[in-house]
Amino acid sequence: MDQVKTGALIRKLRIGKGLTQKQPADMINFSDKAVSKWECGRTMPDISIIIELADYYGIDIRELLNGERKSEDMNKDVKETLIMVADYTDKQKKRAIARAMLFFGSEMLCCGYTIAIIIMIIRDIRLSAVFVAVPLLLTAVFAFMLVMNAKDHVRSIQKVDRDKR
Repeated sequence: MDQVKTGALIRKLRIGKGLTQKQPADMINFSDKAVSKWECGRTMPDISIIIELADYYGIDIRELLNGERKSEDMNKDVKETLIMVADYTDKQKKRAIARAMLFFGSEMLCCGYTIAIIIMIIRDIRLSAVFVAVPLLLTAVFAFMLVMNAKDHVRSIQKVDRDKR
């Protein structure tokens, strides 16, 4: 705790409200000379007075004891950073969903194609092995890509959760 910093903050808060030293002194039943000593950093107010001053000026007691306000800019920067992270995460989620829809749609087409081939085989229509193997292979590939896409998305969510901790 730095008396000079705390005093400077008390002075800054008082001037910010457009008050004389007498006005806060009257409110807390002290002399304006005591307020002057606090503001110059020569003495420190009693803890009960610090609580009253913090209430009077509408600040946190820790800020008064530390002699500095929490940075409004810092809070703004943190908020902007969180918004950027949320936007980035939202974009990642949208991309993962788009990829999943593409893979799922492709897999369904391949499944439909495979069903059509099975129907042709049942009806004794001769087909080449390539004509039968390609849709089966593509179905397996798209199923694998769908699973990998989901795993990648889950990993990114877990990483964000770890970073929050």
